Amino acid sequence: MSEPVPETMSAVHLTGHGGLEMLEFRDDVPVPVPGQGEVLIRVGAAGVNNTDINTRIGWYSKSVSAATGEAAADGVGDADGDDAAWTGEALSFPLIQGADCCGRIVGIGEGVDGGRIGERVIVRSMMRAYVGYRPFECWTLGSECDGAFAQFVKAPSQEAHRVDCDWSDAELASIPCSYSTAENLLHRSRAGAERILVTGASGGVGSAAVQLAKRRGATVCAVASPSKADAVKAIGADEVVSRIDDLAEAEKFDLAVDVVGGSGWGTLLGLLKRGGRCAVAGAIAGPIVDLDLRTLYLSDLSLFGCTFQDDEVFENLVGYIERGEIRPVVAGTYPLDRIADAQTDFVGKGFVGKLILVPPQAP
Repeated sequence: MSEPVPETMSAVHLTGHGGLEMLEFRDDVPVPVPGQGEVLIRVGAAGVNNTDINTRIGWYSKSVSAATGEAAADGVGDADGDDAAWTGEALSFPLIQGADCCGRIVGIGEGVDGGRIGERVIVRSMMRAYVGYRPFECWTLGSECDGAFAQFVKAPSQEAHRVDCDWSDAELASIPCSYSTAENLLHRSRAGAERILVTGASGGVGSAAVQLAKRRGATVCAVASPSKADAVKAIGADEVVSRIDDLAEAEKFDLAVDVVGGSGWGTLLGLLKRGGRCAVAGAIAGPIVDLDLRTLYLSDLSLFGCTFQDDEVFENLVGYIERGEIRPVVAGTYPLDRIADAQTDFVGKGFVGKLILVPPQAP
């Protein structure tokens, strides 16, 4: 039997593409009603991610070439709203963002086992249920449907994965987006016990990639600022450098895991061994890069663009959590109504790990 829930809730509405002023905290938003095959989740915590900011500012539009941080506060003035979501399609506003969700199931829709009430779950960010589990198609929680920047969120029952562990809600909320992105980068590029370079290693995806690569037996060289080197080594990096330009060509890598892009991307490819691979799932330093095709084909390199996730990626993460094989770093928590502060600090990159939003406790 479903728990009683209020009719309205606190949530953050994204009212359009633009700056921080487009984020509107409200306490009169209708609580979603789970439909066929869906569950209603009382949100315990929700992580902050680049995709939240990229979507808000319209960064995914092909008309934008700037780095994420350059427009995070004020938005991209010339972004084309018709293609400003990651799918290349227009979004409908108001939208509740939030790709990371940890919480407990408090309600169910038709066709869902009532025994799920009370389960502690995390929701797969890249959801396949809404698009019929077709290859390379998915919806992102908080983009194509309302997400976790709220007291309650609904999701397909198949996408809400029960997790049994002693972690805090903030720790579990660090997992869905960043860790699945990192695990997918390693999964798609067939990472193993080899030499791996991880860029942006102090951020959510980068710090996850360091841990997950070490779990696979890799020797990890991480790129992070000197002030963060000790913290990045503490999560598993064997070596930390402040710039990829500091790496000698003799120290070549089997695999580069990149979420940065920008002007240094061509140098990154030059650091790969013959037959090496580069897996990409972000471009926070800018989406337009220089590529010397001779570097690509004369060294028999392989490039992997990584968004869609096989089902086993998220299932594996749950297993890693429950077996104690990984542990995220929570750098800070904020009440949901301070989302603008959290996103400002996120873009400032003065931390290692994840920043987490906590909604008000619902009655």
